[in-house]
Amino acid sequence: MRAAVWYGRGDVRVVERAVPEPGPGEVLVAVAYCGICGSDLHEYADGPHAIPVGAPHPASGARAPLVLGHEFCGTVAALGPSVSGLAVGDSVAVEPHYRCGDCPRCRAGEYNICRHFGFAGLMGDGGLAEFAALPAYMVHRLPPDVPLEQAALFEPASVALHALRRAGGAPASLAVVGLGPIGLLTVRLAAERGVPRIIAVDVAPDRRALAARLGATDTVDAGRAGGAGAAVRELTGGEGVDVAFEVAGAQDALDTCLAATRRGGRVVLVGLGGRVRLDAWALVDNEQSIVASVGYRDTYPELMRLVGRDGVDLTPVVTSVVALDDVVADGLGPLSRGPDGQIKILVRPSADLRSPEGRPSPAGGPEAAT
Repeated sequence: MRAAVWYGRGDVRVVERAVPEPGPGEVLVAVAYCGICGSDLHEYADGPHAIPVGAPHPASGARAPLVLGHEFCGTVAALGPSVSGLAVGDSVAVEPHYRCGDCPRCRAGEYNICRHFGFAGLMGDGGLAEFAALPAYMVHRLPPDVPLEQAALFEPASVALHALRRAGGAPASLAVVGLGPIGLLTVRLAAERGVPRIIAVDVAPDRRALAARLGATDTVDAGRAGGAGAAVRELTGGEGVDVAFEVAGAQDALDTCLAATRRGGRVVLVGLGGRVRLDAWALVDNEQSIVASVGYRDTYPELMRLVGRDGVDLTPVVTSVVALDDVVADGLGPLSRGPDGQIKILVRPSADLRSPEGRPSPAGGPEAAT
């Protein structure tokens, strides 16, 4: 099979590898689509960050070189011993969290913060390949009304959904600062939840326009003179929003969130950033809370209901689909140099893959993304 393998910083190669054999409790998935995530870009541009290069990861037993890609879906190609509830040919979405099942957090059901936390595609072989062998607990069988084109977005949508859950309660207003795929999907799912006021903040006019189509009631230019936080407050009559989501991983975005949030409000950190500065006096004086959100848990069943039963469309964030052989030239390379109009790029490992309805998938991307 063909696979995109990370060997080191700036060194991802599409190579021939043997098709993996599913072991006990594992499923072999023929990959339909795999998204390129910001984490993949960080590993390509200036890694390793999460990829194990010395000792193997405790949950996967893997270390570099390994196959990238943790946002993927496909069909069941083979089952290892002792796997039940799945059949060859099933359409599936992959929830790529490794979990041990034994640590205190796993026993509490909080497997996204397992002691041996990790992702297939970062800490073990992932989905930028024609086939991937995975623990069966990662594989969710899709109902007939959920096409693979939608399931390709379940992983980033899960990050957004978990962040919304971390916000707590039912906010009457929120701001999303940073309109990459996660930020845009946060807007979409917040709108689906019926949040009355959703303010989307970014420097890019095309991303603000897309946020409005996805359900934002207002948009703000992050580079606005006087500050985007002040602009959000103006839109809320000077009060500020109940919750602000920092989805850029940048100091300026955090500053905007704190300035945009009301007294007693909450900021949810979703973006991956380094050290930040805080005005502790202002934070205490305003009794604001800052919480972090990492990964997700128990989100795939809700997303299947939203897409299948309620008809929620996640694919407007997809801007292109590329072949596996072009993942560096047309995916990782351009994205690591800047967005250049791209939001979410999906990789299609099989050139002749057909959709669940039997039609060839269009060369320009999933049908709903047009």
